[in-house]
Amino acid sequence: MGTELVAISFEAGQLDFLILLYAKSNNKNLPMKDILAQPLTLPCGAVLPNRLSKAAMTEGLALPDGLPTPELNRLYGLWSDGGAGMLLSGNIQIDRDHLERPGNVVVDRKPNKAMRTALASWATAATRNGNHFWAQISHAGRQTQKIVNPNPKAPSAVKLGLPGGQFGEPVPLTKAEIKSIVRRFGVCAAAVKEAGFTGVQLHSAHGYLLSQFLSPRSNLRTDDYGGDLANRARALLESVAAVRAAVGPEFPVAVKLNSADFQKGGFDFADSLQVVQWLEQAGVDLIEISGGTYEQPKLLGVVGMEEEEKQQVAESTMIREAYFVDFALAMQNKVSIPLMVTGGFRQRLVMEQALESGSADLIGVGRPMCVMTDAPNQLLAGLDELPRYENDLALFPRWLSFLGAFKPLRALATFAVQYWYYEQIYALGHRGEADNNLTVLAATKQIMAREKKLTAK
Repeated sequence: MGTELVAISFEAGQLDFLILLYAKSNNKNLPMKDILAQPLTLPCGAVLPNRLSKAAMTEGLALPDGLPTPELNRLYGLWSDGGAGMLLSGNIQIDRDHLERPGNVVVDRKPNKAMRTALASWATAATRNGNHFWAQISHAGRQTQKIVNPNPKAPSAVKLGLPGGQFGEPVPLTKAEIKSIVRRFGVCAAAVKEAGFTGVQLHSAHGYLLSQFLSPRSNLRTDDYGGDLANRARALLESVAAVRAAVGPEFPVAVKLNSADFQKGGFDFADSLQVVQWLEQAGVDLIEISGGTYEQPKLLGVVGMEEEEKQQVAESTMIREAYFVDFALAMQNKVSIPLMVTGGFRQRLVMEQALESGSADLIGVGRPMCVMTDAPNQLLAGLDELPRYENDLALFPRWLSFLGAFKPLRALATFAVQYWYYEQIYALGHRGEADNNLTVLAATKQIMAREKKLTAK
């Protein structure tokens, strides 16, 4: 988005924007130029030192048995030095048979000495600059790759609708297995707290297990965990309760939630509005608003395998860059809980505007920090805009871009661009610096070879 478009968009919505500045918000009396640097006090009493968070991004740097490594310590030390008030880990899995990808950290039982030591070393490195470090805890459900588990457990036997055969046929969870999963969310939360993490986030977005329960497309159950929204939200709310019981009232507990799945017949914005109210009643301290699934990757700002299902939400006149600010603004009318918004933020002006308007209390920054590890410090020092690496990344050269019209190749191309970011994280963890010469094709080959090695029996 060029400077001219920014000026037009801002002037066109100037009256609405001024009204938003006076809307109910924790931030309404803060000067715009200082708002990114302001602390945020959470309901539990914990204080984040500023309004910038490194969003959760999968690392793939753990050992095959799920143990954190020195490479994770190096990576998160760099990010801690980068100035964010809070760092979110990538998926820490509560079930080693249901990884989001090979190389996930796994805490699915009470840690042994080696795991306690590794988790503590990771937490020490990730908090060395005085910032918070929260564990994102998750279960991949049907979004477990076939190379990890050919028949993953899920709410129902609904296979992921992606071409290429990368994901297997899911098997419905029994009630006893659901109870075990709920218990393990609590076990994992207690372990990371003991290790020195300063908060925890349950991942209930992007099509992972708790998100699968919420969606009527992937949850066809007829028992207490399926049917109406209250039943579909039961696994999430029981997991939140287990985590809160494990960590106590003064430890931050957050949830990552889709604003919508953006799929016909899926979890929609009306559902999300209700769930955030239940989460507030459950004592959650922060909700991160995102959206989409593997099938409809709205979180990446790219076209999915099907037509996007539009949602009933009022569009603000704010600069069109961040993907989910309108949804968050509508949620602020229903709840007083702090909201974090992640997805698409690049301009400092847009971040400040989202905070000032009450659309967000915390800004998540993800992909730019795979290369620019000090992006938060640079924004706080006055940088106007973060790099848009995604604009220059593609698996196919321009003269072959027509191949994206074929769904299998479109899916491959989407994942391949993500592999470029994965490989930059790998470079940061192993060498302490990004690879400026990396191509999408090279990254894809390297990631596939490494994941095959990690899953070799």
